[in-house]
Amino acid sequence: MRAAIIRGYGGLEQIALGDVPRPVAQGSGDVVVALRAAALNHLDIFVIGGLPGITHQFPHVLGADGAGVVESVGADVKRFKPGDRVLINPGISCGHCEYCTSERQPLCASYAILGEHRAGTFAEAVCVPEVNLAPLAPGISWHEAAAFPLATLTAWGMVSGRARLMKGETILIRGIGGGVALASLAAARLIGARTIVTSSSDEKLARARALGADETINHATGDVPREVRRLTAKQGVDVVMDNVGAATWETSLRCLGRAGRLVTCGGTSGPMVTTDVRRLFWYQWSILGSTMGSNAEFAEIAGHFAHGTLKPVVDRVYPLDQARQALERLQRGEQFGKVVLDIGAAG
Repeated sequence: MRAAIIRGYGGLEQIALGDVPRPVAQGSGDVVVALRAAALNHLDIFVIGGLPGITHQFPHVLGADGAGVVESVGADVKRFKPGDRVLINPGISCGHCEYCTSERQPLCASYAILGEHRAGTFAEAVCVPEVNLAPLAPGISWHEAAAFPLATLTAWGMVSGRARLMKGETILIRGIGGGVALASLAAARLIGARTIVTSSSDEKLARARALGADETINHATGDVPREVRRLTAKQGVDVVMDNVGAATWETSLRCLGRAGRLVTCGGTSGPMVTTDVRRLFWYQWSILGSTMGSNAEFAEIAGHFAHGTLKPVVDRVYPLDQARQALERLQRGEQFGKVVLDIGAAG
């Protein structure tokens, strides 16, 4: 089958369109999905560069996000049959450890993400456990469906799960325009929180306002902590969502109010940060790490998606054979929303 693969570690020059074996169900609870669309994440760029502690066999198929049609099912699969439209949860766990049985799957010792730890979705088919699928309503486009899972699950796990954002609170979202930031905006609005977003692009800030952001700050031309203090009557925000890392960490902490919570799921600008511990204990801040979300949270967001209360923003769609061009757009930070690969085969 056709797939966007990497032949080794390095830069985007390692990406190629190749032919790899079509997956088959490895267990009785597995489902093979014929993919119709896949979506890009910064994770794909990190995988190409090489990740500490992870060794791949090449060629390796990239891609965490995808949606498609059930092609075949294992003997014990009950919820799906060939021909069903499905949405894929990219996070796969063992299903029986203490973390899996307590709905904390991302803490499972064998937790794996499609495209990072195992063959991904930039291909004509992928094999996943039945529990990693949700039904997809006929009226939802393949491109929107592919753009939804990873960013929305990550954002929901951060904003609702870890930070426990509540109605009436204020959240600061750094770097609006990326998939997780936009999904965090949607999640915060659904919860009923006040939203402040930042970007270095006035165009992206205007588009964020059109999506419902209450306040916007251009971090290239303004002082973010000072603006946050002005917008909150010097109180600071209740929650900061920061997946930028080194470049924004210190200013994000300065935006927090008393008993504020900073929640992070990544460090696109660098992983090493510094914190003034005196402020941390004096103001009783909480610093929260978050990775993906639980299976229960996936079911929750899939329900919101089906009812139209949570929707992704699709930036641009490329054919599968232009995966490199799509990743170049993501690497340059030009996107507003999710960049999607069309894999074809309508239906």
